Amino acid sequence: MPIININNKKVHIQELNKGAEQTVVLIHGMFSNLSIYYFNIAPVLAKKFHVVMYDLKSHGMSERFEDGYDLDNMSSDLIALMDELQVEKVHLVGYSFGGLIALKTALQYKNRINQLVVMEAPDPHDEKARGIIDQYSKEFLEHYVANFTDTTKVQMGKRQMEKNHRMYEFLFNKTSIKADMIKEKDFLSKADLSELNIPTLLLYGSDSNCKQTGEFLNTQITDSQLELISGDHNIPIQEPTLIAETIADFLSKTLSKTLT
Repeated sequence: MPIININNKKVHIQELNKGAEQTVVLIHGMFSNLSIYYFNIAPVLAKKFHVVMYDLKSHGMSERFEDGYDLDNMSSDLIALMDELQVEKVHLVGYSFGGLIALKTALQYKNRINQLVVMEAPDPHDEKARGIIDQYSKEFLEHYVANFTDTTKVQMGKRQMEKNHRMYEFLFNKTSIKADMIKEKDFLSKADLSELNIPTLLLYGSDSNCKQTGEFLNTQITDSQLELISGDHNIPIQEPTLIAETIADFLSKTLSKTLT
């Protein structure tokens, strides 16, 4: 269980294929943890890339904090993580709220990002889109338990289940995470996305409440392509292999064009 100190916070990380030349950083969504990638998506990407996953503050096995969930703070944590790992530039993949963190980081630190994958990022201004996070968190927990059992061949114990539920109770009820997201409600409308000259893949579920946000981003980000995956907001759970292969194909093809 690797724990490193980032901006005076204890952060849980996992790395695969450390020897690879190119690094991909995977950012999970609100109320989940890095296991959304660890079981199915990261191993596919690790065939070609050094993969870095980390638990956001108060998520998974990272240290708990009551505040600091705005996009500026979350982006700062990500850059500090890269600095700690001595990685100058990365390919950035963000899912749901993690997609907003990825966008914010790419806008603020353009020289640190090679390529960008935004998956099911919601519009913080859309109350319905914010509401799906609650439902998503419940489905994620079920997915996490199932994959833990399938992967480790060990039934998750009562103590581990209770620990996970306590974490979600803390996030829901004792942090500023929802309030901070509401404060970011004008992020997409005020951001100058046309300045984002980074190859960008937008992955959204064909039946997702967030699909319109993907279509909007596609009109605003010059070098972007939108791909719809069968499913809803939970496409990393519903189609993990397809998601992984689509991301790997995008990164590899775009990277080869950049290098030639």
